Amino acid sequence: MDFTLWLFVVALGCSALGGLLGMASGLFIVPALTVFGHMDVHAAVGASLVSVIACSCASAAPYLRTRLTHVRLAVVLESGTTLGALTGVLIAGVVPAQALDFLFAGILLVSAWQMFMKRVESKIVSTNGAGCTRTMGFSLDGSYPDLETGGEIRYTVSRVPLALSLMYVAGLVSALLGIGSGVLKIPAMDTALRLPIKVSTATSNFMIGVTAAASACAYFLRGEIVVPIAAPVALGSVVGAVVGARILMKVSSQGLRVFFVAVLLLVAAQMFLQGCGIRLF
Repeated sequence: MDFTLWLFVVALGCSALGGLLGMASGLFIVPALTVFGHMDVHAAVGASLVSVIACSCASAAPYLRTRLTHVRLAVVLESGTTLGALTGVLIAGVVPAQALDFLFAGILLVSAWQMFMKRVESKIVSTNGAGCTRTMGFSLDGSYPDLETGGEIRYTVSRVPLALSLMYVAGLVSALLGIGSGVLKIPAMDTALRLPIKVSTATSNFMIGVTAAASACAYFLRGEIVVPIAAPVALGSVVGAVVGARILMKVSSQGLRVFFVAVLLLVAAQMFLQGCGIRLF
């Protein structure tokens, strides 16, 4: 009973932080379960994938209501991510746990560097639709209301083929690590598509549930999703995701970016040490 409660509290905290950053809870739940819960990394990944699905579903509604989520773009990019997830499922069972720790740390460092090389987000207050980028017959440019100024922030979408390639890699890593792929999707949309950070966060959160569902089926068939562990983790993730989504609407973009980088560096250091057999906790 105590362990079940511990799982719920850990999932709630991880999910609130993950929902705030658009990465769901997987980025933090896997290290928490392996470092503090001393679980096998494959079992932790299976429980994490279930929490990612729950977290994405719970926090999607607030983002959709405020028009931060770019649904059309998410549908286009998800084709690449799902294909990558299915590829990752095929090789996940043969990758050793130590290699997953090092891969996890490397991915986090790359993502932190991409986010550190921040750019100035252009804010063009407008109400017309001039200059829209059209990809695959759909207009992918968008806008969202700025709660601080009360205006409308418009943005353009470009370099979609590059983004699709990055989404494939994100889906592959998601299936191997159970992190929901948001840790790669947000930097990819931030650097390749030049989206505002809040749009990247909300759109990533909308996509990660679909990606995780494609991977979770295979983990379930292999018996790596343990229901007594996954159930409290999923429940805690639902509560935490709602909290994180509400906090996102009240923080600045630059503050969110700095917090994102700091969290990535801390988790990367811990996972690297764990891969070397050093456990600080």
